[in-house]
Amino acid sequence: MGDHKEQPLRVGAAVRRRRRALELTLAVVAERSGLSVPFLSQIENERARPSRSSLEKVADALRTTAVELLAAADPACSVDVVRADALEPAPTEPRVRSLVRGHQQLHAMEFAGDHDAGREFQHRNDELMYVADGAVEVEAEGRAHRLGRGDTLYLTGGVRHRWRATVPDTRVIVVAVAEHIEAVQEGRR
Repeated sequence: MGDHKEQPLRVGAAVRRRRRALELTLAVVAERSGLSVPFLSQIENERARPSRSSLEKVADALRTTAVELLAAADPACSVDVVRADALEPAPTEPRVRSLVRGHQQLHAMEFAGDHDAGREFQHRNDELMYVADGAVEVEAEGRAHRLGRGDTLYLTGGVRHRWRATVPDTRVIVVAVAEHIEAVQEGRR
């Protein structure tokens, strides 16, 4: 229970992402595939499941394969539990744990212990940092921000930043819009 691999896949989101990445309209994909615009719209909106043959036609129109579209598909489950590790590492050992499984619209990671302060990050989409325990120092946009337990920092897409734990046993939760999602606001490009 809660294992997303048991759930059917939603291929429509993968079709839409691929079509938009290629900057194609539904009409162009319909012409290339021989399928109708309404049917393609139903596929993208998860109101129709394409047959193997139809999926191959769509894949050809999108210059990919049916296998690739299925690999990029989202699991259909809406609830997935990620359990905490049974054995916690010693507090001095750095640890990174994914809090969300699979190819989702959000990425969430828990960082515990020391962190590579020299590594600079720049993500395409927005990100939220929450200090669950301890304290961190974040350098962003040329300014240093000191965060303690319970503090959050919101970074818009494109902001270069780096951070480091300033006390032992620090735990930081980072939630970000996934890179495959086009979440950039107009005017911010």
